[in-house]
Amino acid sequence: MVDDPRRRPVRAVRLRSVGDAELDLQYRVVHGYRRAFRMAGEGPPLVLIHGIGDSSATWAELIPDLARTHTVIAPDLLGHGDSDKPRADYSVAAYANGVRDLLTTLGIESATLVGHSLGGGVAMQFAYQFPERTERLILVSAGGVGREVNPVLRLVSLPGAHLMLSSLRLPGMRLQVGLAVRLMKLLDTDLGQDAPDLLNLVDALPDETSRNAFIRTLRAVVDWRGQVVTMLDRCYLTEGMPTMLLWGDRDSVVPVRHAFGAHEAMPGSRLEIFEGAGHFPFHSDPTRFVSLVEEFTATTAPADWSRDHWRQLLREGGPGASRARGAERDLREASERSAT
Repeated sequence: MVDDPRRRPVRAVRLRSVGDAELDLQYRVVHGYRRAFRMAGEGPPLVLIHGIGDSSATWAELIPDLARTHTVIAPDLLGHGDSDKPRADYSVAAYANGVRDLLTTLGIESATLVGHSLGGGVAMQFAYQFPERTERLILVSAGGVGREVNPVLRLVSLPGAHLMLSSLRLPGMRLQVGLAVRLMKLLDTDLGQDAPDLLNLVDALPDETSRNAFIRTLRAVVDWRGQVVTMLDRCYLTEGMPTMLLWGDRDSVVPVRHAFGAHEAMPGSRLEIFEGAGHFPFHSDPTRFVSLVEEFTATTAPADWSRDHWRQLLREGGPGASRARGAERDLREASERSAT
C-alpha cells in the first residue's frame, strides 16, 4: 500500500440495513433503450461498473454491505445483463456517456466510480470526459492500462468468434470444459483461479443477440495482438483525484504488472494487491474489498475539480507523461491509441 497525503480521519457514518427489494433490478429507458440497474442505500453515491460479458449481478453479495453507508448504483451496461442489446456503439467512450446519462436520470450529479476490468476502463474514461462529476476512482483489475490480455479474449476477437461461443453451449461441451477447468485448478494455474468466473460469463450469453453484443464490445477494446485502447497517456489528469487500484497477483486476464504501471502513472494513487486472487479479487476476498472501499471513501475528500487546474495539467502534460508514453510506445507505433 502507498500512503496518500490526501487521506484524512475516518468520518462518523450512520449504518442502515438494506431491504431485499432494494437489490432487485430496476429499469430506465434512455435514448429509447432499456437500461437495467440496481440501486440501494443512502449516502454518498458509489457506482459499480462491471466487466465485459458480466452484469450488476457480479456485485450482488457486496451491495448490502456497501449500501449501509452509500447510495449504490450498479448498472447493467448496454448489451449486458438485462439491459437492451441493440446494434449500437459499444466503445468505452459510449459506455461512459451511458453511465453519465443514467446517473443524470437518477438525479446523481457526481459519484465515486468503482470499475472492474472493462468497467475500470469505462470508469477512467468517465473521469476523463466528466472530471467535474467524478469524486474518486477505484479501479479493479482494470483494462486500458497496458497491451497484454488473456489469449482467449484475443482469440474471441477474431472472425468466427460467433461459432466458437455457440459451440460452448452444445450438449456435452460444458462437461468437457468443466473437466479442463478442474484440471487447471488442480495444477494451480493462474487461469484456474479465474476459469469458474469466466465460464459464468459464457453462461450469461444464452442467445445470438447477447453473443453479438459481447463480440462487438470486445472488438472495441481488443484485437489479436491485445488491448487496443489505453488511458496511460492521460493518467496524469488524475492528479488531485483520489484513486485506488485493487488487483489480484494471479490475474490471468489483465496481468498484475499493469497495476504497477498504472500506479506509477497516476500521481498520488494507492495500490492494494490481493495475494492469491485472480481477476475477480472482490469475489476472492469480499470482506477485504468492502473494507478497503469503505475506508478509502471515508478517509479521502472528493476531488475538487477546477477548470483552471485541468487546463494547466493539459498544457504541462504532467510529470508522468513521458513514462506513460514510453510504456505504450508499441501501441502508438501501431496507431492504436484511443483518440477520444
